Amino acid sequence: MILRNLGISAALCLVFLAGRPLNADDATLVAVDAVRVESVRESISVVGRFVSVQKGIVATQTEGAVAGILADVGARVTAGQPLAQLDVERLSLRRDQWKAQLDVARALEGQARASLALEQQNLDRVAELEDSAAFSQARQDDQVQQVAMMTALVTSAGARIDEAESNLALAEVDLAGATIRAPYDGVIVLRHTEVGSYLDGGDSVFTMVNDTAMEAEADVPAASISGLAEGVAVTLTFEDGSSRNATVRAIGVAEDAQTRTRSVRFALDWQPGPGEIADGQSVIVALPAAATQEAVTVSKDAVLRDGGVASVFVVSDGVARSREVVLGAAVGARFVVLEGLADGDLVVVRGNEALADDTPVSF
Repeated sequence: MILRNLGISAALCLVFLAGRPLNADDATLVAVDAVRVESVRESISVVGRFVSVQKGIVATQTEGAVAGILADVGARVTAGQPLAQLDVERLSLRRDQWKAQLDVARALEGQARASLALEQQNLDRVAELEDSAAFSQARQDDQVQQVAMMTALVTSAGARIDEAESNLALAEVDLAGATIRAPYDGVIVLRHTEVGSYLDGGDSVFTMVNDTAMEAEADVPAASISGLAEGVAVTLTFEDGSSRNATVRAIGVAEDAQTRTRSVRFALDWQPGPGEIADGQSVIVALPAAATQEAVTVSKDAVLRDGGVASVFVVSDGVARSREVVLGAAVGARFVVLEGLADGDLVVVRGNEALADDTPVSF
């Protein structure tokens, strides 16, 4: 009888508890965030690459045999640093030859000026006799011609000086050019010659790349070009997942007929350090694909995925209920919502992994 009464009492207690309203201590503590409408711009990702804006062949400016290689492949060099040396014996002799030619030209000019002064003096003496019986018109005419001839000789001597000075300057340039120097900071990536080779002016010596003067480049689908303009910000994502910012610098005007893409260049918002990035290195470029528009967005932390289905917990009257949603593009830390949510809905962003449908919550 006693056991029967205890069973009845326990049953009554369970009925009482089941019908009792839950208080705040019975609710699961969560964090929520509001669904909101904001201006968004959809984006696309394309594979881009880093390109150096300073790279190319270092060529010799003069001719001569290679006497020494002063740097090699892989060497990091600074602007003005000697990279190779040509034999300077012939170049030095040519410079000395033009120095001597310049001295001769200056001596000839001095001689011509002295002769001109003498002939001008003789002409002045003839002119002084113009009112006397000793004056001869023929002699004066001859003397005028002599002065003209000496004047021409002075002019010719001056031209020879100019020629000799120019050739001497060129010889000095050739002599200086025998030391082949780095035109900018960078790394030697290829060597085109060897000691003993004879080079003419313009022959290749090294190929260099400046890996601290970089831009990004990507082939962008023509349909997405409308979302770009000079100065538009983009995001560059590296293979390790890190990202940096860049801006559109130039949009190509030539379109590839096969791929229907146009080349776009991006200026980096930071200064790469030596060895930080490589010429030709791949990078993912996130580009704005269309004009800004208004869209409903939800925090990424609110989204749960089960296979290909996305859902969120929506809080209403203190209860969290699961709701399937259709998501669009990612916009920063949020997703565009195509279906399932409205502006102002409260969704669970922390603690949602452990929730079940129709769970009482507090926040």
